[in-house]
Amino acid sequence: MVCNVCGQNEATIHLTEILNNQMVEVHLCEGCAEQKGADFKSHFDFNKLLASLGGFAQELEPESLSKVACKHCGMTYEEFGRTGRLGCSSCYEAFEKLLMPLIKRVQRDLRHVGKVPSRAPAPVKETLELRELQERLRRSIKDETFEEAARIRDRIQALEEKLKKGGRKQK
Repeated sequence: MVCNVCGQNEATIHLTEILNNQMVEVHLCEGCAEQKGADFKSHFDFNKLLASLGGFAQELEPESLSKVACKHCGMTYEEFGRTGRLGCSSCYEAFEKLLMPLIKRVQRDLRHVGKVPSRAPAPVKETLELRELQERLRRSIKDETFEEAARIRDRIQALEEKLKKGGRKQK
């Protein structure tokens, strides 16, 4: 994103303000922010931030992070730490062991679920509820809370039956 003031440099400071129920966003580069009198320089090491979020800072020293590299584009994990962006889609596989704990911690899950629009049709909401119930059933069985698992199983069966009936064409 380009700076709103100079229109040339990449914006590194993003401000959002709500005035009279209207959201106003301002994107500034560090130079323009300094000129405007704002002291927003970033004074943290992004690599250390990512490492601490992922919980693997203790396991890998910075020297070994520079050795982990993508075979397709050549980007090192250390470069990813500086830029916050991966070089290509193969980087996900190259840095998988390093990224998975980070993704899980930030998103709370490794699988993206997204949000359901409030106006989504009932079958869509029911399908998503079914997935959630199936996950809860797996956890209940794992935790050996079998009474809860039985209730969830019954709810899953009822939902599946409802979805099957809804999928049939009416004559």
